[in-house]
Amino acid sequence: MLVIKNLSKSYGEKKAVDGVSLQIKAGEICAFIGHNGAGKTTTLKACCGILGFEEGEILVDGISVKENPLECKKRIAYIPDNPDLYGFMTGIQYLNFVADIYEVPAEVRASRIKKYADALELTFALAQNISTYSHGMKQKIAVISALIHEPKLVIMDEPFVGLDPKAAHTFKELMREICQNGGAIFFSTHVLDVAEKLCDKVVIIKDGKLIKAGTMDEVKGDTSLEKVFLELVD
Repeated sequence: MLVIKNLSKSYGEKKAVDGVSLQIKAGEICAFIGHNGAGKTTTLKACCGILGFEEGEILVDGISVKENPLECKKRIAYIPDNPDLYGFMTGIQYLNFVADIYEVPAEVRASRIKKYADALELTFALAQNISTYSHGMKQKIAVISALIHEPKLVIMDEPFVGLDPKAAHTFKELMREICQNGGAIFFSTHVLDVAEKLCDKVVIIKDGKLIKAGTMDEVKGDTSLEKVFLELVD
């Protein structure tokens, strides 16, 4: 579903991502962990076609992000760590706006909006302006808008920040449902116990380079992900 080959990205003289290669298959949830400034967000944005890159290749469902970015974006959903939404819109206007972009039919979008808004307990607020929303409510709208076109690959940067415990639990169930239906998820997080319990795979990055990658059992062995991570980054 996602193949990254020798990805490198620089900002001036600083190499933010250096020769990163990894693969995530359909049905897999992969955690992307590393210290602040390790290159996680740069990698995620490159996968979405938001950032260009000097070297390497990224394929989404076999399609090159460089050569055919629009086709890739049709298959992707991206949830940033700080959703930048249109505050002048109501929640339902924003969701319909996103559904229009992805050409989701009216009946289909209505069903999906109801499903996800009910699950995340946001239906009551859909008629309100997004500018009145709390950070957690904005995060929920971002989640719903990301899932409305049933993407094959969901890429997320710290997706649980701002979500209350019940919403976080519901979102984890939705993530599992996406993968059971043949999708894949690649997300960064600092909440290592969540990654350990939820993910099939884990990738650890330090100073722009991958230092460990594999299934969760392969990476952590008989210890905890937190202990492995701290040993590797230190």
